[in-house]
Amino acid sequence: MTKVVATAAIPRGNTRKAPRAGWFAPTGLILLSLIPILAGAARLGELTGGAVATPQNARFLDSPVPVVTHIVSVTVFSLLGAFQFVPALRRRGWHRIASGILIPAGLIAALSDMWMTVFYPHPPGDGVLLSVLRLVFGAAMAASVGLGIRGIVRRDFLRHGAWMTRAYAIGVGAGTQALLLIPESIFFGPAAELPRAVAMGAAWAVNLAVAEYVIRRRATPARGRPRPSSRPGKTRAFTSQTRTPQLKESL
Repeated sequence: MTKVVATAAIPRGNTRKAPRAGWFAPTGLILLSLIPILAGAARLGELTGGAVATPQNARFLDSPVPVVTHIVSVTVFSLLGAFQFVPALRRRGWHRIASGILIPAGLIAALSDMWMTVFYPHPPGDGVLLSVLRLVFGAAMAASVGLGIRGIVRRDFLRHGAWMTRAYAIGVGAGTQALLLIPESIFFGPAAELPRAVAMGAAWAVNLAVAEYVIRRRATPARGRPRPSSRPGKTRAFTSQTRTPQLKESL
């Protein structure tokens, strides 16, 4: 009679790299959001510090509540939302807690931006096309958050994540816009309406394209990845009598 001692699969590879790699995406998103966040903080300081009215800030000084609401909500949405892309935090229940804050913050950010677009006077460089783009993408952001809520209600968490990812891509569009507006201002000047609108619209489009890539990558199951234990030469057998990998047989 032959008795076979069970083997123990020993996974290979450096497993310490995975948790560290999971922070690359949120770190990049936070860095992308820093430019509009710092600009918003400067705007808040301007509103509370008795700044002199100029063509650029007069509308904010006359009606500060909408812009303050927008700055606070979009800052929370941008920073807190970045951590939703950390797999380790999602497994620890962070996602559910943060969603209770992100959903209202996203809705407030989108609606306040649309309100300012409609009721604030346009500063130099903002034309009709840019106003239309802001309303379209603001409505798309609010609708994405609403569809994300619908996914939660229906317990369709994959769809919930997809729509919230789209909403986040629109919400952090100001960071990408800041990068694209630098060369646009150099070539066309800060008051050129059409190039400014095209650059800002392109920033939203780029963010949404990246979001769709992330969504499709999440939804597509990994293919062609053999299990570690199924690879020849990737398992070792250990017995209580020896540390040498082997398959022990006894009569």
